[in-house]
Amino acid sequence: MQKTEISFTLNGKPRTAETPPRMLLSDFLRHELSMTGTHVGCEHGVCGACTVLVDGASVRSCLTFAVQIDGAELTTVEGMADGGTLSAVQSAFWEEHGLQCGFCTPGMLAVAKELLDHNPNPTDDQILEAIAGNLCRCTGYTQIVAAVRSAALKLQAETETAVAAE
Repeated sequence: MQKTEISFTLNGKPRTAETPPRMLLSDFLRHELSMTGTHVGCEHGVCGACTVLVDGASVRSCLTFAVQIDGAELTTVEGMADGGTLSAVQSAFWEEHGLQCGFCTPGMLAVAKELLDHNPNPTDDQILEAIAGNLCRCTGYTQIVAAVRSAALKLQAETETAVAAE
């Protein structure tokens, strides 16, 4: 089978790999790069479990061909932590019980990060709108909204601490 070489940045590190032109990004991440944090649910782009960030925008990896990330910056759930330290968004999900069964969590974290990168102080309605494309089969959106709200406060505190240190 013919393969195409692609170069991209994965979780902050430059990578080069070969992929068949029709391989889905979700399969490429899980089977070729062993990045199993990205979950595959419906495989039709409906559930959002496979959501990753491509150049800072949330993308359904089950609807994207791996060759489409050539030259892009890709962030998966594995890349959100700083080594062994959870990011503010990840720790807020942990603390607010937004993880629930965990299947939708990688996609929820990606859309939460995208939202907070563009809107550091979202309302509950804006949070609900941002996560509307991601299905939680535990039906517990209350904890997820609380987690995003808590993450916003954590990120604001980190920003204030950084500014005060300058």
